[in-house]
Amino acid sequence: MKVISEKDIQRIAEVLRVPYTKEANAYRLVLENPRQGRYLALEIYPEIPMGEESGCLISVYTPTSHLQLHRCTAYVVSESLGEVTFVAEHQGRLSGLIIEREAACNLYANVDSSALSGDFTRLGPEVMLSGIALSLVEGVLPSANET
Repeated sequence: MKVISEKDIQRIAEVLRVPYTKEANAYRLVLENPRQGRYLALEIYPEIPMGEESGCLISVYTPTSHLQLHRCTAYVVSESLGEVTFVAEHQGRLSGLIIEREAACNLYANVDSSALSGDFTRLGPEVMLSGIALSLVEGVLPSANET
């Protein structure tokens, strides 16, 4: 099952306010913020071989970094924040990649999922930020839909 379809890509591009192109097995979106000197290219591979299985791969290229989120299991768009949060969940741990309309990105890796709905004030400030940033995805995680 694909996590992200072309209809989803259209919605993501709409929120980020950029066009997208389809290149072989990936969709590419380029975000620029000349005022702040930022540029990033986002590539979304809805289904790509990963070892014995296949999954959704999110890649981000900037002039100084390359980030990848393997086996993306869900995503959330926020028009009001102007961002898209991609998340991968595995055994109670989350990794999230947040792409901002202003050509910025943030990566949070291996975050304990309990940090999303717990009492943020009980967490250290360094951990609190990841819990707050990823809390938008809590309702769309595959584990949230298990009964």
